[in-house]
Amino acid sequence: MLRRHLLSALAALVVVVLVLENSGPYLTAQFTTMAYLAIAAGGLTVLTGLNGQLSLGHGALMAVGAYSTALLLKSDALPLLVILLLAMVITLAVGALVGVAAARLHGPYLAGATLALAVAVPGIPLFFGEALGGEQGLPVRMPEIPGWLADAAYFVTGQDLTSIRYLAYLSWFAVIAVFVLLANLSRGRVGRDWRAVRDEDVAAELAGIDLGRTRVRAFVVSAGCAGLAGALMALSARLAAPSGFALTLSLLLVSAVVLGGLGSLTGALAGAALLTFLPPLVTGAGTDLGLSDVQAAHLAPLIYGLVTVLIVLLAPAGLAGGLRKLIHWRRSS
Repeated sequence: MLRRHLLSALAALVVVVLVLENSGPYLTAQFTTMAYLAIAAGGLTVLTGLNGQLSLGHGALMAVGAYSTALLLKSDALPLLVILLLAMVITLAVGALVGVAAARLHGPYLAGATLALAVAVPGIPLFFGEALGGEQGLPVRMPEIPGWLADAAYFVTGQDLTSIRYLAYLSWFAVIAVFVLLANLSRGRVGRDWRAVRDEDVAAELAGIDLGRTRVRAFVVSAGCAGLAGALMALSARLAAPSGFALTLSLLLVSAVVLGGLGSLTGALAGAALLTFLPPLVTGAGTDLGLSDVQAAHLAPLIYGLVTVLIVLLAPAGLAGGLRKLIHWRRSS
């Protein structure tokens, strides 16, 4: 199983290099957005799709990762990779605290608790304005590209490595690493425990599975993904501000998981792609049809909502589930 996942990761790495090397700056920035949304959606897929815990607070956990990155980048003492790992660890710790409390809650009670988290966390930077920048947020400095990496990239691609492409590569390498880890967890004993608790917690407890520990483990893994996604988001936006981590972000992540397919990492990737590319595509189409910029911007949420309704009605298992059914139908016909 691990060998197959590593081969898939190698193939994905080749595709990433080919796509990014043939993309302009704007499209490269969009691919970066898709990458950090995919990481966050992948973590939420584990929590909601595999373990059955509905969280509406993942935007708040992304904020923890973003602000941790902004604070750690104020000095040049640590390399960027170490800073990203530390941001993950800090968010893991927060996720463990929330997960211990969440393990005792189920259904709408858990959703309500994480909703309160999503509402409360963006207000913390306002309360600690001097340390966390208040409403304006903290600027995030993008570290310089290491010389050896720039030379290696030029040797492989024949092009200079810009900061936009560097962040895109970093983000997509993170996606590949995270998805390999999540795929192995979901296929192993940990994943079987998650699914058992999701499907029938009483039977799982009778089988010797510790319900609380299993739920906390899922929440911690999901929080780590959210922290890494928030760190990459802060680097992409060059800013960590409360407005970027409002409740809307958490709801969009849930919708991405539902649209892509609950419990499917491929679905998380598809949902992240919809979140990234559909709104600007609709806005551009609206402008071409003669709408004003404001009208075109308002058209995007409407179309996204209609697409959501259509997918839920026509493909209840999400895009990934619908594609699997289509392939199975064509093979059997």
